[in-house]
Amino acid sequence: MNLYLMRHADAGVPRDNPILDAKRGLVKEGKQQCMLMAGVLTALKAQIDVIISSPLKRARQSAQFVATEIGFESPIEICPALAPDGDYAAFQQMISKHSSREGVLVIGHNPNLHQFIAKLISGNGNGNGYSSTNSNAGTGGTIRLRKAAIARVDMSRHPSQLQWLIDPRLARTIYNSVTKSSRPKTSRK
Repeated sequence: MNLYLMRHADAGVPRDNPILDAKRGLVKEGKQQCMLMAGVLTALKAQIDVIISSPLKRARQSAQFVATEIGFESPIEICPALAPDGDYAAFQQMISKHSSREGVLVIGHNPNLHQFIAKLISGNGNGNGYSSTNSNAGTGGTIRLRKAAIARVDMSRHPSQLQWLIDPRLARTIYNSVTKSSRPKTSRK
């Protein structure tokens, strides 16, 4: 299985009140980020069989925008394991439930999402004999996951292997470089 982990897109300034913060939706830039990253998934021919989102509004909206852009027609699943306070054991159960699928896209939040990626690729808590009792033990480093960034992890390897990580800044840079002509235009007479 290829697991695609996406951090929700830009939802503006966080709110101090957790109830209000959970209802924070995407801003215009966040919607544009979703469209751009859906284009990346399409260009890379990512096979997405299931989309699972955190219950928070900004993640659900990110999931919906990406789903619409890639032509995904099945319902989006909601999973509390992807919420900001989700734990790794619940995340692993969610992955196990969909292990027979070719491609699974999950949309969540930092800091737990980048910690989950680090645990997956280090083998910590991935069923490889490593202990997962300490949430920071054995992660072997950290992964920077900017808003709307998507990481592809190959789950068929042990430990799982990070295939790529693309954020909107990199996607825009690549897009802009390939849309410009590599040779100067000449006039025809």
